[in-house]
Amino acid sequence: MSAGDLERRIDALESRAAIQNLAARYAFAVDDRDMDATADCFTEDGGFSSREGRLGARGRQAVIDQFHERWGVMGPANHIVHQHLVEIDPADPDHATGTISSHAEVFRNGEIWLTAFRYEDDYRRGEDGVWRFADRMLSVFYYLRPQDYVSKINDVERNLTYERPVAASIPEALPTYQAYYEQHPRKA
Repeated sequence: MSAGDLERRIDALESRAAIQNLAARYAFAVDDRDMDATADCFTEDGGFSSREGRLGARGRQAVIDQFHERWGVMGPANHIVHQHLVEIDPADPDHATGTISSHAEVFRNGEIWLTAFRYEDDYRRGEDGVWRFADRMLSVFYYLRPQDYVSKINDVERNLTYERPVAASIPEALPTYQAYYEQHPRKA
C-alpha cells in the first residue's frame, strides 16, 4: 500500500465519521431550535425536500425559512438517528451520499405524534473542510398519533402529517419492495 493510498483511506474514514456527526448535529440542532446550528448543517445552495412533495426549499436561507414555518406548529421534539449508510464518491473525495433511518417523537398542533422516516442525503465538503448537506430528501414511513399506530401501520396512507392522509413514501413506493411483492404475493 502506498502512502497516497493510506492517506485516501484515512481521509475516507475521517469523512464518514464527520458525516455521521453531521447527521447527529442536525438532529440535536432541530430539536433545540438552534437556527444557527441548523443553518450551518447545509451548504449555501443546499436543499431540503420531501418525497411526497409538500416540502421543498433550495438555498440555506430558504431551508431555514421552511423550518420556521414547520416549527410554528410544533412543540418539543426528539429525533433519533439510527443506521447511517455513507458512500464516499471514489472520483471526488469531497462528495458523498448517504441514507439514514430515523424516528422522532414530536408535539404538533397540540398532539403527540410518532414518526419513522429516512433521509436520502447528498453531502459536500466545503473549502473550510466541513461536511454539510447539499441536498436532503425526507421519505416518511409513518407519521401517526400513538392511538392510531395499531390501526394504521399497515395502511399505505399512514402519513397523517397533513389535513388528509398521504401515502407513505417508504417502503411501498420503492421499486425493490414492489418487485418483491409482484413475485411473492402476500398471503391473506
